[in-house]
Amino acid sequence: MAVVQRRTGMRAETLEKRERILDAALNTFGSKGYTKGSLAEIAEQVDMTHAGVLHHFGTKDALLLEVLRHRDESDVAGLEEKHIPDGVELFRHLVRTAFANARRAGIVQAYAVLSAESVTDDNPGRTYFVGRYRTLRAEVAQAFRVMCTENDVAVPDDVDAAAASILAVMDGLQVQWLLDPERLELAESTARAIDAIVTSVLDPRPSQLGDREGWLHVETRATPAP
Repeated sequence: MAVVQRRTGMRAETLEKRERILDAALNTFGSKGYTKGSLAEIAEQVDMTHAGVLHHFGTKDALLLEVLRHRDESDVAGLEEKHIPDGVELFRHLVRTAFANARRAGIVQAYAVLSAESVTDDNPGRTYFVGRYRTLRAEVAQAFRVMCTENDVAVPDDVDAAAASILAVMDGLQVQWLLDPERLELAESTARAIDAIVTSVLDPRPSQLGDREGWLHVETRATPAP
């Protein structure tokens, strides 16, 4: 019995150390990026050695992936079954996330920096972000389909583009907010954009820009060749 209690205590202590390292890594990678953020700086924040950090995560690449997963888990920690909901509740969750992000600039900055860095071929976070965006696009597109069915509306052919637009708006507004927080309300701007895109799917109306094929064709002809 005493042995079991000791193991349980050691496990809790190990988990607590890992949490501290992840928080420190999120702070370091978010402020300096993955490449420039050093394990030595992370170790110093948690009063450990460089080797001590590697003992818990193995490599810097592995630590980055755990940081990204840790951030995702924090976003759904308060949800039932720890998973993003479906239908209209998904879009409400996204808006609530924007309101939460407005109070945690450090986490938003870390995500913006790491996602931007991941576009390079050799970045260890690239596979993670490719998979994350694919999963999120699929979940948002499915939420659109559920809402269309519930409202007796035909699912538009460009529902996947609408899903991608939701994510693009959220990420783009976060970058603008980080650069100029005094002039941009992150939560309100996000809510407005999501509401506009959802409304355009459920209640499609003629574009104020005119026929899409027409103005795209004109724009293409007016753009000089590189």
